[in-house]
Amino acid sequence: MSEPLPLTLVVITRDAGAQLQDCLASAAFAAEMIVVDSGSRDDTVEIARRMGARVQTHEWLGFGPQKNFAVAQAAHDWVFCLDADERVSSELEVSLRAAMATPRHVAYAMARRNRFLGRWLAHGEGYPDWSIRLFDRRRARWSDDAVHEHVVVDGIVGRLEGDLLHASGESLDAYLDKQNRYTTLQAEAMHARGERFSFVRLLISPLARFARFYLLRGGFLDGTAGLVHIAIGCFNSFCKYAKLRALEQAERPR
Repeated sequence: MSEPLPLTLVVITRDAGAQLQDCLASAAFAAEMIVVDSGSRDDTVEIARRMGARVQTHEWLGFGPQKNFAVAQAAHDWVFCLDADERVSSELEVSLRAAMATPRHVAYAMARRNRFLGRWLAHGEGYPDWSIRLFDRRRARWSDDAVHEHVVVDGIVGRLEGDLLHASGESLDAYLDKQNRYTTLQAEAMHARGERFSFVRLLISPLARFARFYLLRGGFLDGTAGLVHIAIGCFNSFCKYAKLRALEQAERPR
């Protein structure tokens, strides 16, 4: 049996009982596992404890702040952050072990492969969705964005071989509901920053996104799943600006 790596696996959860066990099992190489739960009503907490994770309950702060809170609970400075519906491929584990043997960078990105409508996407927005998930918390942290958070790094980011598998089992209805919530949060964040609605961006942003991911990055090669995935992404771009406009209109005196 391989030695555990001197890092902490960090996962934030809410009602993730159907996914969490496979997630934690795929990263069993971590010397420590922490699950920060924000009020699950299913068996998420029981599964986490059964898998050997240290569980802490904390009220929801938004994605970025919640992940920063979770990272702060780790015993190790090197942390590996996963979502409950993600899995570490065997190839990724090999390259992760090699990187941790002699770390040359302060953070590492990995190719995230998305499963959508029953198909592993290989092009467009679905792959490779490069994501920083392994980092030294002394030199990197999650942004404070409530949605679409990202890791801010003070140093050079390396890349690992192997895929991080995003095997979400949600239905298309659930996926669309989630995108609706995300675009609302994006619009609210833009409004709070003082960004103003632009008709040009409302029109051009979805078209530019379609051209980039469906045509230039070969999303059409993923068939119907690729088309639907990118079309929803384009509609998201449209929606966040439409919602920003609605927020501005709501501010105006009648």
